[in-house]
Amino acid sequence: MKFKCSVDQAKKSFYRAANSIFAKVGRLASEEVAVELLKCKCLPILLYALEVCNLNKSTLQSLDFTLNRFFMKLFKTSNMEIVTYCQEFFGCDLPSVVLRKRYSVGCCVILCQFFVKSELLLDFTYSGCKGLEKIGWHFFEHNKGAKSKMAAR
Repeated sequence: MKFKCSVDQAKKSFYRAANSIFAKVGRLASEEVAVELLKCKCLPILLYALEVCNLNKSTLQSLDFTLNRFFMKLFKTSNMEIVTYCQEFFGCDLPSVVLRKRYSVGCCVILCQFFVKSELLLDFTYSGCKGLEKIGWHFFEHNKGAKSKMAAR
């Protein structure tokens, strides 16, 4: 038996939120406003808790297609080159890219927490988790006890 996650409900909710944005602001708002609303309101709906699922390639492509369709509708094009360019220009990563980043950071965080709790490889852990600060996650600020243990060594 194999465990499989369905993203159908997430995609339906994403489309509902995206269509409500189009219904409310329509073509009155600029593309920048529509994309920012998408990034703030719709993408979290699509990606909610998916980093814990082991998604296969076809499911990730399905999530990417969902975002691509929004950009096709917004910019009135079916040319994937234009869609990709617009996504890069507005800084809107594909869901597969976002999930890959979340998964890699999550794995590193879990390893850091394990090493600090077990006090194994503490020096390695400290330097590895310091690298996470570059992407905005401050492990040792949340764990003052672990930081004081580090300073003592």
